[in-house]
Amino acid sequence: MGELTSIAKASVALLPNLAVAVLLLIATWLLTKLARRIIAGVSPSSASRRSLVIATQKIIVALIWISGIMLTAVVLFPGVTPGSLLAGLGIGSVAIGFAFKDIFENFLAGMLILTRQPFRIDDYVEVNGIEGKVESITVRDTIVRQTDGQPVVVPNAILFKNPVTVRTDKDRRRASVVCGVGYGEDVGKARDVIAKAVKGVESVDDADYPVQVLAASFGASSVDFEIRWWTGSQPGEVKKSTDAVIEAVKKALDDAGIEIPFPYRTLTFSEKLRIESN
Repeated sequence: MGELTSIAKASVALLPNLAVAVLLLIATWLLTKLARRIIAGVSPSSASRRSLVIATQKIIVALIWISGIMLTAVVLFPGVTPGSLLAGLGIGSVAIGFAFKDIFENFLAGMLILTRQPFRIDDYVEVNGIEGKVESITVRDTIVRQTDGQPVVVPNAILFKNPVTVRTDKDRRRASVVCGVGYGEDVGKARDVIAKAVKGVESVDDADYPVQVLAASFGASSVDFEIRWWTGSQPGEVKKSTDAVIEAVKKALDDAGIEIPFPYRTLTFSEKLRIESN
């Protein structure tokens, strides 16, 4: 009976602390609801920004719950101090950090990518041998749709650690192609014919960016020109523009009677050849 009486007295003595602990948990729950509503009131225009808002919401809610549970533990168990709880939390955080290193690495990289926005959804990027259009950006990974239609899920840590080429950062992009003319042709005339042909292509932006036709090198059987022009930055636009430029240059050179040579090969014989006649 004595033990039961002491247990009952201890329970009664603990009731005020228990009531305060319950109130703290309820207050924590209400605070998380309020935080969710406040953050949800932010309505970003882009999908990537929405991902950032959702991630921020989860982090804030988790911090509120951790703080509320720690306060509840201190109230419910008087022997527990905030210092001991923080020490235990620190040791636990180190253990969890080692166990989930890759997950946290991708998460932090995702937060930085979403905050800094080095690229956006619908941008065409190339990283670590992966090339395609960005379809979605989350706090863990980024989905890149390759030109053959296959999606690649790229962990954000790869995007953060490696150089990323954003091909559609601007709405215009420079394209180039090499064209050779025979050594017997007039270089200046050939340059003028090529430049006029390229400027006449609809997809070439000659108003803002001048077309360049530069004699680049002496080839095995031709003087090689590097043709540079600006067009749309999407890969499909670059390919179509290149196709149109090559067609226009070939036709212009043919019309002008300028030779586009194929490789020549000279054979030398050490002895005279005997020619037999029938």
